[in-house]
Parts: sequence; structure tokens; C-alpha cells
Amino acid sequence: MKSIVVIPTYNEVENVESIVNAVLDTVENINVLVVDDNSPDGTAEVVRKMMETNKNIHLKVRPGKLGLGTAYCEGFQYCLENGFEAIFEMDADFSHNPKDVPRLLEELEKNNQDLVIGSRYIKGFNVENWPLTRLILSYGASVYTRLVTRMPIMDATGGFKCFRASALKQINLDDIHSNGYSFQIEMNYRMWVNKFKIKEISIIFTDRLNGVSKMNKSIIYEAIFMVWKLRMHKKSFLVNK
Repeated sequence: MKSIVVIPTYNEVENVESIVNAVLDTVENINVLVVDDNSPDGTAEVVRKMMETNKNIHLKVRPGKLGLGTAYCEGFQYCLENGFEAIFEMDADFSHNPKDVPRLLEELEKNNQDLVIGSRYIKGFNVENWPLTRLILSYGASVYTRLVTRMPIMDATGGFKCFRASALKQINLDDIHSNGYSFQIEMNYRMWVNKFKIKEISIIFTDRLNGVSKMNKSIIYEAIFMVWKLRMHKKSFLVNK
């Protein structure tokens, strides 16, 4: 499958070259799209330099820090317009192991899945170097999401995924305005209510070594209320397949 990994960035100059190269080493002829929110630290400049010698590296620079959800939506749209068949999302900070990319792709291809999620919670708690409070917040958000939405996904907030393009293109990306935790929840929910095939596979999540986390209270509050909006507007998310 023609595959691409979408990596949003903001001030990831310490990580971007290493993560792009690591992803490119995982699957033959895989592509990487960096969606950068005009990072003042020069992240985009590093990617532009890499593009000079590798046609599989793509870059989309946005005017400012506009949020994770919209970065992914713009990235997804680029991938769909350019004929990619398997579209990944992952973080730039190595919290998601690039070596797991082939595992997600194999599950999508061989078992005909529409969405494969790299899950931290289907085999215990596969998280390294997180403080207990962060683990409780993350796992609690997934439990809360399952209770409110009835969506049977163990890691509802995880950000390491692979979409089948033919399924993703049926989701109205222009109608998605959530960010952070809530973006991940909303994308999962829209896929689930439309009965696309979803599979979780176990991964190990490692907290970032370089750079600064983008987590803040507004992202948490958005997710708390978003799950109720999703449940109340379930019928509006249905598409004709």
C-alpha cells in the first residue's frame, strides 16, 4: 500500500530529523508528512533541508499554532488528495516507537481493517516514564469515554494510528474542530458509529525525552465535554457507504 505518516510539530527541532529518518527506515518507500505550526525554533527549516535529498519527505507549514486536531485534518486532506492508501498519525517525540509502524500497516493490509490503533491499555498499562498522575488521567479518560459513548475502544485517546484512506475519506474532516485528547476520541467515534473495522494492537508508549509536552488544562476540559456532544449528535456523524 502507498503509505504515509503524518507528524504534527511545534518546536520539535530536537526531534524532527531523527523521527523522520526513523520512520523512513521502517517500511520500503514509506512517506512522511510534517505539518508544522510555524515553529519559531526552526523545525520547518530542518525538514526543508531533508527534502532536498529525499522525495518521500513532505512539509506543510501553517501560519501559527492552530492545534493538533486541525493539523491532522489538514495533513489527512493532503494525503487523500495525493493518493495515499494507508495514512498514519504519530507524535514527533518518539513516545510512539517507529518500529511499530510495520505492525500497524500489516494489520491494516492482511486483516482488512479500516483503522488500526496502537493501544497502551489492551494488555495492562504499557507506559514508560510517566508520572502516576498522568497515567491516571490518560487511562481515566479512556474509561470515561467508554462509559459515556459506549465505544468499545480501550485506548480512546491514543495518537498512534493507521487509517485506510478509502474509509478516512468518508469522514467529513471539515466538520472536525476538536484538538488534543478530544480529536483522537472524535475520530475513533466517527469511525465506530459508521461501522468501519477497528482493531487495537498493543504498543509500549514512552514519555518524550526531548522538548516540552503540549498538554494543558484546556485540552482536558475540551475532552470532558466533547464525549457528551458526540453521544448527543451520533446520528449526524453517519455517512452513506
